Amino acid sequence: MNELVDEKVALYISKSLYNEVEDSLKEKGGELTSVEDYVEFVLREFLMKRDGEKAHTKEDEELIKKRLRRLGYL
Repeated sequence: MNELVDEKVALYISKSLYNEVEDSLKEKGGELTSVEDYVEFVLREFLMKRDGEKAHTKEDEELIKKRLRRLGYL
């Protein structure tokens, strides 16, 4: 999917979860700077894994792991 042309829709999550993710993103820094970007990233990763798709090369996977470590998730 091309993110530049994808239409966006509202997704409702609890305020406490939103705040927790937002605080974590602010503390950890990194490339994902908004809760919306983070949620979209996590959902895409989950769906690709669920569907058994090989979404990334080994290099991509290492880069993703590095980013997630920097954010404190690994």
